[in-house]
Amino acid sequence: MVGIAVCPGSFDPITYGHLDIIRRGAKVFDMVYVSVMNNSSKNPLFSVEERINLIKAVTKDLPNVKVDEHSGLLVDYAKEVKANAILRGLRAVSDFEYEMQITSMNRVLNDDIETFFIMTNNQYSFLSSSIVKEVAKYNGDISSLVPPIVEKELHKKFKL
Repeated sequence: MVGIAVCPGSFDPITYGHLDIIRRGAKVFDMVYVSVMNNSSKNPLFSVEERINLIKAVTKDLPNVKVDEHSGLLVDYAKEVKANAILRGLRAVSDFEYEMQITSMNRVLNDDIETFFIMTNNQYSFLSSSIVKEVAKYNGDISSLVPPIVEKELHKKFKL
């Protein structure tokens, strides 16, 4: 294992795709900080505190994973927790262009922090929190997309 990584995202809510990236990252890095980022351009369903609690619940078996929040620049947070890496998941080629822009900007801000991309497991390549919320809203079966605790909380949010 090598160093400390930050795995950022909005995680609204956390899906099996996110969990796949976090678990695989935890096998490679000494410590993975899952950072719930407050994205001002998104209108979240779950509060930051709710998202943190859900992530903690589904990663409780991973002793080298810590869950935190941050609302500023990711590289500042990475420096704060002494991370030398940013861990990002890629679903498809369409993700790459956006991730490349973010990675390039992060390198301008702090070239001591490397970004590592992990390709998501093929079974989750279509999966996004937005899709999960849309299906859950209409009482569709999301049991193969999110952990049971997340499914339960989504049903509560949509009063199903």
